[in-house]
Amino acid sequence: MALPLMPKATAVWLVDNTSLTFDQVADFTGLHPLEVKGIADGEVAVGLQGVDPTLSGQVTQEDIRRCEADPSGRLNMVVTSVPAPKARTKGQRYTPVSKRQDRPAAILWLLRYHPELSDAQVSRLVGTTKPTIVSVRERTHWNIQQLKPNDPVSLGLCSQQDLDDALHRARERERRKADRTRREQARAQRAADGVPGETPDAAAVPADDTSPKVEEGA
Repeated sequence: MALPLMPKATAVWLVDNTSLTFDQVADFTGLHPLEVKGIADGEVAVGLQGVDPTLSGQVTQEDIRRCEADPSGRLNMVVTSVPAPKARTKGQRYTPVSKRQDRPAAILWLLRYHPELSDAQVSRLVGTTKPTIVSVRERTHWNIQQLKPNDPVSLGLCSQQDLDDALHRARERERRKADRTRREQARAQRAADGVPGETPDAAAVPADDTSPKVEEGA
């Protein structure tokens, strides 16, 4: 099934501007109904600017009104003969000159709403350099007073899939780090409590032979 170009941003717009059910929005955008509910509750896609799918010709207002009147109805993606752009899998991300001035605002948004992302991930998403990221984080950027956080997806600097993949990897990294910290703390606690560690198998440890030895030939 074809999905809108920016599924999560489209879901934000549909939740904010229509009376469609969570299931209807989820079916059209390919998201899970609970994720759509999280968007409505303000727990998911915080700060993400909604994208109107009717402006891009992906769905019609008539179809939206039809589904608002019938909760069992499902939105139909408008079929277009224009081929979808192919995602680049290799090579450095190219940022159009017209959008390069938006990079600091996108960096500020990522740092504010997704601090779990590493500088390398932010750099790849936005197509910027580490010194620029550091200047925005430390508020030494020359235009920091005028900067307003803006979602890089809505700015066209990266795709929603790129952002979701980066967040998944960042959260997995944080989870592994937390697990490693808990294991180290548990070991330290056992050592502080005097709990002995694992001992070798008794069968592998030679016992002291205290029995008298019998000389050969006795």
